[in-house]
Amino acid sequence: MTVPRRAVATGAAPVRLGFLGVGWIGLSRMKALLGTGLAEAAALVDPNTDMVAQAQTIAGDARTFESLDAMLNHGVDAVVVATPSALHAEQSIRAMEAGVAVFCQKPLGRSAAEVAAVVDAARRNDLPLGLDLSYRHTASMRHIRGLIGDGSLGRVHMIDLVFHNGYGPDKPWFYDRRLSGGGCLMDLGIHLVDLALWSRDFPAVASVTGHLMRAGEPWDGSDATVEDLAFATLVTQDGTLIRFACSWKLDVGREADISATFHGTRAAARFANVGGSFYDFTAELLTGTSAATQVSGPDDWGGRAALHWLGKVEAGGFDPDCLQFTAVAEVLDCVYASASPSGTARSGRVFA
Repeated sequence: MTVPRRAVATGAAPVRLGFLGVGWIGLSRMKALLGTGLAEAAALVDPNTDMVAQAQTIAGDARTFESLDAMLNHGVDAVVVATPSALHAEQSIRAMEAGVAVFCQKPLGRSAAEVAAVVDAARRNDLPLGLDLSYRHTASMRHIRGLIGDGSLGRVHMIDLVFHNGYGPDKPWFYDRRLSGGGCLMDLGIHLVDLALWSRDFPAVASVTGHLMRAGEPWDGSDATVEDLAFATLVTQDGTLIRFACSWKLDVGREADISATFHGTRAAARFANVGGSFYDFTAELLTGTSAATQVSGPDDWGGRAALHWLGKVEAGGFDPDCLQFTAVAEVLDCVYASASPSGTARSGRVFA
């Protein structure tokens, strides 16, 4: 972790954090943020009293409240949002309109329009906005991004990515598009799109084509159902082909199958999970028929996106990198539009 310089140099008081939603992800991010010593838990909101009781064992003297508005009235510097997806955009905007920085679980919104509204609120109020796109913070993926950046792979011309979750969400709202924004594409594909674009500094996307299925049949596009299998092809304006697939509850013979392979004109690099794990990853350099491990072993990456945001909170001000969140959301919108019964492939500049 990189410690924010202002906190070290000035001995500033810890950032007062409010936690809106303290399920297992909220608790995990709480542990990471409080473990820095640069932040303290000032307020908690969650309708589940058992989860609040568990959070209080970590949060110390944090007060509990029944609503976001009550939390904001109590006075916090920043809020960590880990609520159901349908609430993310509205709650994030409300917090930032109150002058409070936000770190949100993905997705930031159920559509690109919702995401853009949140980013606009961050810009208007000159506040840092963070999103838990956590896989870009793994040591393996950061190493591969370095290989791409320094030219070790040559010109990257094709990227293949997969994220198959052998289980699937255990909360009913995930399966209602009105509440979740989408199925496995919104839940897992968001990470794949982010990795593909972030690894190459967000090139413009020229075309997007998608195919979505549910229970072995083409998804009908209704709001009451979501896809459980998604395929998409993207082509960037500089000619890079990006293909990805993601699913829930597919028979993959393991808990998870996660990988991203970056094919260049000199070599390729592969990011992949180990033994079906959701948490352990390697980075390999591929040349011809040979594979050389570059990064392996323990890597406590889960809270790094939140810690990166905490550094932005310490520095203050709007972070233009959050424009990337809108770019990813626009690609997802294009996949859904392309795959809907009346949809066609979408083209045009996705990220400017």
